[in-house]
Amino acid sequence: MYKALEKAFEESPGKRKVAETMLRYGLRVDERGAIFCGEIELSPAKFARALGVDRRVVIETGRMIAEDDELYSIFSQLLPTAFIGRVADKLGFESIEIRAEPHQKGIVAQVAGVIAEKGIVIRQIVADDPDIYPEPKLTLILERKLDGATINKLRKLEGIKEIVIR
Repeated sequence: MYKALEKAFEESPGKRKVAETMLRYGLRVDERGAIFCGEIELSPAKFARALGVDRRVVIETGRMIAEDDELYSIFSQLLPTAFIGRVADKLGFESIEIRAEPHQKGIVAQVAGVIAEKGIVIRQIVADDPDIYPEPKLTLILERKLDGATINKLRKLEGIKEIVIR
């Protein structure tokens, strides 16, 4: 989790789990402390069940965030984003996942450059934040398949550990 948020949740692993999940999925809090996915209010009981925590922990986390100006300024602005990585093939696209050194500078630029050289359009690119995801990856949804030579060129980029074609 981000250092700015760690202190707020260091005393409660359950609240931390709720807050991390909210960040991961772009779930926001309103001024009452209710939790939303976009404009859809989520049931605290169902959210809690999914995380394996008591529903009161979800309610308390939402209220705690709403009452803290700094936390509220972050969590009230989150937005969910549609990620098409798992259905890319059904939409006629190719999905590639790249595991790289999480703090390596320029990975996204280098990968996008190699793909652009081949004249392939990137439909979506999602880079997992290493402060939220324990095993971050870079996912690219491409309009067409990469050839072997391009994949090999990507593998040779500094910091690249693994490439998986989906």
